[in-house]
Amino acid sequence: MAMTENTQIEQENPIEVTEDEALKNRRIRSFVLRQGRLTRGQARALETGLPQFGISYSSELIDLDTKFNRSESKKILEIGFGMGETTAKIAQTLPDCDFLAAEVHTPGVGALLKLIEELALTNIRIIQHDVVEVLQNMLVDASLDGVHIFFPDPWHKTRHHKRRLIQAGFVKLLCSKLKVGGYLHVATDWQEYAEWVLEVLNAEPLLQNTAENYAEKPSYRPLTKFENRGIKLGHGVWDMVFTRK
Repeated sequence: MAMTENTQIEQENPIEVTEDEALKNRRIRSFVLRQGRLTRGQARALETGLPQFGISYSSELIDLDTKFNRSESKKILEIGFGMGETTAKIAQTLPDCDFLAAEVHTPGVGALLKLIEELALTNIRIIQHDVVEVLQNMLVDASLDGVHIFFPDPWHKTRHHKRRLIQAGFVKLLCSKLKVGGYLHVATDWQEYAEWVLEVLNAEPLLQNTAENYAEKPSYRPLTKFENRGIKLGHGVWDMVFTRK
């Protein structure tokens, strides 16, 4: 999965401000906007696939069973799916689960829509919007069976740690949307960030670690090309899987 995250200001009409001013006045977002070019295939997939597989943002609660046209399936939120390869593979591996995939970057949305078409997937819906607002305004409490956050931006510089997605307040918000027994799965290839995430998750009283510290990689999470490359170079990947009490 593309290693992009997740927390800054959405600037529709950019103005020149210093970084300190921007950080002082911002509110937490789940992303950083970056420019990207659409391929022809992605553009076509956006045009043809988004009306069928997209969910428009609104400030009203949605019924996930209705959006996926079935009620017995587990509902999983995928946060920041990058170019969509991992999300598509998981959806293909777990056809009895439904995946609400949140991403703000248009090329990634187009890429996942292209994969949905190529693999004839029916269990993915995409919402192109800040996931914090989606959680706050669109998802019913205790409506999710799981949340996936794979390879978010670690913001490794100390002065940028406040931009990290995994913060106590955000985790508490996630917990409010998880069913009792639901799970939160975070994976990162940055050890210091793994330690940060583990500390934050352990501090949340509504979560229980499924392992003593880090979990073995669940079988449903495929190895990405970046991960495979890192493993060959001796780099580590840390998975953390917690359940909602």
